[in-house]
Amino acid sequence: MEFITGAIAAIGAGIITNPLDVVKVRFQLQGELKRKGAHKIHYRNFFHAFYVIGKTEGITALQKGLGPALVFQVLLNGTRLGVYEMAEKRKLNLKPDGRVSLLNTICIGSVAGVLGAFAGSPMYLVKIQLQSQAAASIAVGHQHQHQGTIEALANISRQYGVVGLWRGVSGACVRLAVGSCSQLSGFYLTKELLEKHQVLSTEKSLLNTIVASSVGGTLTAFTMNPFDVISTRLYNQEVDKNGKGLLYKNYIDCVRKVFKIEGLSGLYKGVIPQFSRIGPHSVLCLVFWDILKDEFKESRWTHI
Repeated sequence: MEFITGAIAAIGAGIITNPLDVVKVRFQLQGELKRKGAHKIHYRNFFHAFYVIGKTEGITALQKGLGPALVFQVLLNGTRLGVYEMAEKRKLNLKPDGRVSLLNTICIGSVAGVLGAFAGSPMYLVKIQLQSQAAASIAVGHQHQHQGTIEALANISRQYGVVGLWRGVSGACVRLAVGSCSQLSGFYLTKELLEKHQVLSTEKSLLNTIVASSVGGTLTAFTMNPFDVISTRLYNQEVDKNGKGLLYKNYIDCVRKVFKIEGLSGLYKGVIPQFSRIGPHSVLCLVFWDILKDEFKESRWTHI
């Protein structure tokens, strides 16, 4: 049941926040390996991006990649939150005195994030490539021209083999290791503090969960964004007939080139839509997860 609660929570959050993810991907690919002022700016700011995408491609374009995004959320968070809940039940995240251990939470969160990233990598690959597809007048990054999720998976596996579906997974694993430990550490430590001192409400209240998940989401958005940019670039880049990237040889090469050409600001492209997406997504996902965990504990499902 640990994996089911994590998956259900993630689906609810994913549907609501997908448009923010589309905008984030477009910003991260805009001006790829171009110095500031040397490329055309299609998306000036957060709100302008929504307007331009809606006007040029239609309002439904803001839900591009929703199918693989939801499957990815099931695979990622079903694994990630499921693994963490299993560790939590065994009290592996606690100190001997019963308090939450920051070190243990970071380690468990990182491992859970890497496992989730690997499980969901093929869907994340397709999600990124579908979300980046745009009308020629506002296109950024390489355009893969997929007609849909199934076709994309079939084409990639046919051209590059099954292993081709995991191209870019190195970026995803680092991204989720950082993001997961930041989110879960911020969430659990804040929640423990609020419940212990009853700062906002009584113990185990929904308000405490919302505030704690907000802290976890904020921490995640700013710590994860540079790794998210690298992950997006690796997944979306054009490849040769052997599946080798034409822009970046590997993870380190991608980091080096982005930093050298675009500077530190290049690694923080899309941070506003990132924050706008991760904040609500973390709140919705962790709140749903926390509620579902309690519901399943009290229901007959715990005995299945």
